[in-house]
Amino acid sequence: VAIKQVSLQKQPQKELIVNELLVVRNNKHPNIVNYLDSYLVGDKLWIVMEYLDGGPLSSVIKEVRMAEGLMATVSRE
Repeated sequence: VAIKQVSLQKQPQKELIVNELLVVRNNKHPNIVNYLDSYLVGDKLWIVMEYLDGGPLSSVIKEVRMAEGLMATVSRE
């Protein structure tokens, strides 16, 4: 598993986090990292998800160069 820690004090719109959790909790798909559970620990929200080898998608996007067609395929999947 992977645990994403979100500082609630730094979130101006906490309802967006709640909405995101509701969406990922109710939607499972073999091509996305699935939500498992969440916990409130102090002032942080811990979101437990399936582990994805290779790090977060945001890092992959910043570090990997892809041709437009490949990027379209990855986005579609």
